[in-house]
Amino acid sequence: MAIEWHAMLIILVMGIVTLATRILPVLVFGRNEKVPEYILYLGKAVPYTAMGMLIVYCLKDTPVLEAPHGLPELLAMAVVIGTYLWKRHTIFSVVTGTVMYMILVQLVF
Repeated sequence: MAIEWHAMLIILVMGIVTLATRILPVLVFGRNEKVPEYILYLGKAVPYTAMGMLIVYCLKDTPVLEAPHGLPELLAMAVVIGTYLWKRHTIFSVVTGTVMYMILVQLVF
């Protein structure tokens, strides 16, 4: 019985946090006020910064001095970049690169 209450509490907290992130900008800036320039700048810069941090985090433990010398990671990144330039579809590119990486790590290397 405790597990069900725990799950319900987690769902409730997640719902409140999600709602708060939707309401907070309206409370801070109002409905009809102009959004400050620095907030607009953050809205443009943060996604690229977060993506860069994710790439660094994913590649930080890549063994480049041992076989396979980071080759699966390099090939998967090339697939992600190539499919994105080809289709301009982010989710397709990430999924394709992930599948390629899993195939390379599980079957080839």
